[in-house]
Formats: sequence, structure tokens, C-alpha cells
Amino acid sequence: MRIDAHQHFWLYNAERDTWITEEMSLIRRNFLPNDISQTLKDNGFDGAVAVQADQSHAETKFLVELSQVYKMIKGVVGWVDLRSPHIGEYLEEFSKYPVIKGFRHIVEAEEDGDFLSRDEFLRGIEGLTKYNFTYDLLIRPVHYASTLECVRSNPEQKFMLDHIAKPPIKSQAFDEWALFIESLASFPNVYCKVSGLATEADWTNWRLDHFFPYIAHVLRCFGIRRTCFGSDWPVCLLAAPMSIA
Repeated sequence: MRIDAHQHFWLYNAERDTWITEEMSLIRRNFLPNDISQTLKDNGFDGAVAVQADQSHAETKFLVELSQVYKMIKGVVGWVDLRSPHIGEYLEEFSKYPVIKGFRHIVEAEEDGDFLSRDEFLRGIEGLTKYNFTYDLLIRPVHYASTLECVRSNPEQKFMLDHIAKPPIKSQAFDEWALFIESLASFPNVYCKVSGLATEADWTNWRLDHFFPYIAHVLRCFGIRRTCFGSDWPVCLLAAPMSIA
């Protein structure tokens, strides 16, 4: 089965979706599975993983409900309040839905560089391990150190690195990111999505060769068995058509 490991769906709400800035007005509308299903078929994909775009339990339930209507959704990476003292109750409830494979927090928007290594967050990760849920890492360079600490502290937890850690493709800087990738890939419980690359480049003036050093380094470090593809649709539309995002 061939799966697009990273897609988003939403019913656009201007008050909620403030992360979609004026610069991103192209995606200020509804995006649902029917909008992408034929493109997936045309490119030989059997389905997709729906990944959260809003940090609420309602978002997770919305994606589960979509999966019950659209069979192309093979898995859901939702959001849960990992820092809540009630995390056990939340995970117990979400474990009733086999389509939920894991969870994500938009750590890239957190100014606290130590966010991933805080005690309350680590307790949440321990809960994910108990219920065999994955955790998606969406980070920026300020979080490199706490990411490594979090992964080191949870050897039984499966982690997925989103967007190959958003390297600075636009500037073509490489070394700091590359060293982090080498360090992270040394942990066998971490996997990597080659996804979201076009939006890290110059949206209107990129070339395919701008991506090659980053992709090659990921494959060298993680290998093909711990690497997967995600389109990051519809966010990818800001910089590229689905077929090359």
C-alpha cells in the first residue's frame, strides 16, 4: 500500500486559523478529501494520513469523523493535551479509535527551547508509549537540544520527524541542521518524513536541485526503511503543485 503520510483537512475558520496569514491567502478556504482524492489516485497512492492543523481535541474528533466518511484516510495524527493532568483519561478515550495512530503538538510555534524536555510534557509522552501511539516532532532549531533529550529519555516511544526538521532551504544553510539530523537518526525509534520542503524554499524561485543535499543527507542518516513521503497538502500549494511538493 502506497500512502501519503502527511495531509491536512479543514473547514476554514478565520478566527481559529490565524496561522494562515495574508501571505498564505491561497489556502484560506475549505480543504477536504474529495479535493485531493483523484490526484492521489493519479499518482498511484492508496490513501493518506490526516495530520492535525489545530490544537484542540475537537480537531482530533473532526479528523476521526472524516475517516469514517472518506476511506482514503488510513490514519490520523491528532492533537491531545499532553501536559494535562488528565492525559491518561484522554488517551484512554482516543484509544477506542483504531484510525488514530499518534499525536502532534505544534512545537515550532513554542518560544521555549526546552518545551520538549519539560516534566509535564515528558509525562504525556510516557502516556503515548503506554497506548502505543506515535509522536510527530514539528520543530525549529531552537528545539534541537530538547528534542534529542526527549527522544533519549523515551527509548520505547516511536517518534516521527516532520518535514525533515524544516531545514533552511531558502538560504541553503546546511551544517547545523545536518549535525542535528545525524544525532537524531542515531536513535532507532525515530523515523523521518520527507515532506514540506517546498515551503521552506523560496516559494517563487526554487529549483529541484535546491532540495537534493537535504534529501540525500536524510536518506544517508535514516535509511529508506525509516523514511517516508508526505506531501503536506494543501500547505504545499503555496509553493508547488501536489506532484512535486
